[in-house]
Amino acid sequence: MDLRALLFLLILALAAWGIVRYLERTRPQDLPWTPLDLAAPLGRATAWKLASLDGDPAWCRRLLDLDGVAFEPVADRITAPGCGWQGAVRLTGPEWSPRGPVLTCPLAAAVTVWQRHVVRPAARRHLASNLSRIDHYGTYSCRPVAGSSRQSQHATSNAIDIAAFRTVRGTPVSVLRDWSGTPERAAFLRDVRRGGCAVFGTTLGPDYNAAHRDHFHFDMANWSYCP
Repeated sequence: MDLRALLFLLILALAAWGIVRYLERTRPQDLPWTPLDLAAPLGRATAWKLASLDGDPAWCRRLLDLDGVAFEPVADRITAPGCGWQGAVRLTGPEWSPRGPVLTCPLAAAVTVWQRHVVRPAARRHLASNLSRIDHYGTYSCRPVAGSSRQSQHATSNAIDIAAFRTVRGTPVSVLRDWSGTPERAAFLRDVRRGGCAVFGTTLGPDYNAAHRDHFHFDMANWSYCP
């Protein structure tokens, strides 16, 4: 290798190093090796970092605590072969209806990120109001995926089904009623669903099939599926 080629490679390496250092300071959420910050804006690596919390429940709970999330740890439980939960938490914030859903810690962290960086801004943008409550159909159900022998993510509390949203004005925005409702409500629901694709492993809604006509399904499966 001649001197000019070596110099070119050196300059290229320095430029790449400079870009990486710049991104570490300005867009750490885009880089997979930087620590996850639940308060940081969504980035290209956010979903991967959230999924990676599955291997470290203690650190996951620490992140929730640092972020001020209202939660309490839940004892591990096995209810049947392939069913139950490990390292789960109960979200105790007043925004959840019914209160106290039990989720795997990575799903709780993902829901926190989604609520803060997707749902609340979308409510202000489309509904001119602040979010006050999220209605859900639950997290845990020991069953396979409908029409399949594969175990559902609900069997390990690694999924949540969201049915409706309420703002401080009190008017609920329902997935069933408003997916094809007024332009503002429909746009809100589509933004909420689209934003879920940047956070969760699986995002399903009314445009997926009839079984999801009345809710959004979010889970932390190890693949990225957002049809």
